[in-house]
Amino acid sequence: MKKTTLYILGALALGLAAMPANGATRKTSAQDEVILHAWSWSLDTIAANMKQIKEAGYDYVQTSPVQTCYVGDGGGMALMSQPGDSVMGKWYYYYQPTDWKIGNYMLGDRDDFKAMCDSAYKYGVKVIVDVLPNHTAVEHTAVLPGLDNAVGGHDNLYHANGMKDCIDYNNRLECTTYKMGGLPDVNTENPDFQYYYMQYVNDLINLGARGFRYDTAKHIGLPSDPLDPKAKENDFWDVATGRKAAKGLSLLMPDSLYIYGEVLQDKNVKETEYDDYMDLTASSYGHALRNVLASGDARVEDLANWHHPSDPTALVTWVESHDTYCNQNESAGLTDDQIRTGWVFLTSRATGKPLFFSRPAGSTRQNYWGNNRIGARGNDEFFHPEVVAANKFRHDMSGQPESLSYSDNGAVAMVSRGTKGLALVNFSTKGQKVKMATALPDGTYTDPVSTKTFKVSKGILTGRLDATTTYILRNLSLIHISEPTRPY
Repeated sequence: MKKTTLYILGALALGLAAMPANGATRKTSAQDEVILHAWSWSLDTIAANMKQIKEAGYDYVQTSPVQTCYVGDGGGMALMSQPGDSVMGKWYYYYQPTDWKIGNYMLGDRDDFKAMCDSAYKYGVKVIVDVLPNHTAVEHTAVLPGLDNAVGGHDNLYHANGMKDCIDYNNRLECTTYKMGGLPDVNTENPDFQYYYMQYVNDLINLGARGFRYDTAKHIGLPSDPLDPKAKENDFWDVATGRKAAKGLSLLMPDSLYIYGEVLQDKNVKETEYDDYMDLTASSYGHALRNVLASGDARVEDLANWHHPSDPTALVTWVESHDTYCNQNESAGLTDDQIRTGWVFLTSRATGKPLFFSRPAGSTRQNYWGNNRIGARGNDEFFHPEVVAANKFRHDMSGQPESLSYSDNGAVAMVSRGTKGLALVNFSTKGQKVKMATALPDGTYTDPVSTKTFKVSKGILTGRLDATTTYILRNLSLIHISEPTRPY
């Protein structure tokens, strides 16, 4: 069978620090780490499942926003309610802050957060908190008096045009100081707000948080962006990443935190300026990978190209995110089998930091809201044997060079990691025979999940792959398998 091969020297960049344009050194995290996005899980639920999260091979668990939020639908706890539903609610209410204090009715209070962090510490898992200083609730009158008073009054909470809708997202002043999606835009350059916000962030750190995901990061201005009439300088990111104090208050332990931002790729985004401060989301790569999954043919996209101007060591990668999932036309139509296939391909690669999005329990292509309850654990896919095998493979292959190769019909991808191991991915909904060149020594190799065997003879790997399935092969002479992968 013919093949196309591309060699990637990704391992050469591992462990190097990015050099921002402003001259400061931004720490780049280890490349073998994996994030579980426990989307809409309550803090209690995350804590109760921490042992399994660790055993499944995740290094980080990411929470949904934990600050005080808008109480909608009478405090209902549905992910997304429809007319006539017995339980009302909307997941996006926790993305509508009314104050920056720990605790909300959807996910848990400050004590719950502390208990969850204590559980994470016990099992060696680091906590990433989703934070969103960019805006408040759509109903801005719901903002609590303590926040208004702390920033010098309600008007000082917002940019000069913070109540006007952003019409032209290519206009950086509009993009960074006007309403996004109807959400009033916070004056993130107000020193009083910065001080108040940093109190919240430092409280999270004191309780055990070790990272932050910045929601709507591209809507918060960079030093090069035009100034809001109320601002003296666009210095929020210098404050948020610990390079500058806000009224004498600095970010705690900045060198020990993992920080990345939701900088969705589009026109006029300034990715390379944002990555001076933090790692970034590789949204275009996720789109490309989903195109391959939908088609079953790796040839429809260049998967070796990260589709991002930043170094791949500074990217958070995913098959899907909560945003692409909640838009059913984007990723919710992909099956769990397809998501797993994409995950194994993504996670077996040498660079990027993969994030696994936990879909709702009971979700299907016909009912993507599943059990439709905020606070509940997601479905079992986060510890599916193929997912677990990929997570552990990534850890075991740390530092190994990467090469990608594909079958002539584009159905099968092989991610090779030097002579130490490889991952075989069948994107197709049909079974496939493989005959592909490999650096693995001659011999018989067994995938630990399926127990299927593959043979290598004179540098050629042969075998059969089931539809939409993955296989991981290891050179056992070079690696110690500490724990077997068990089916659930």
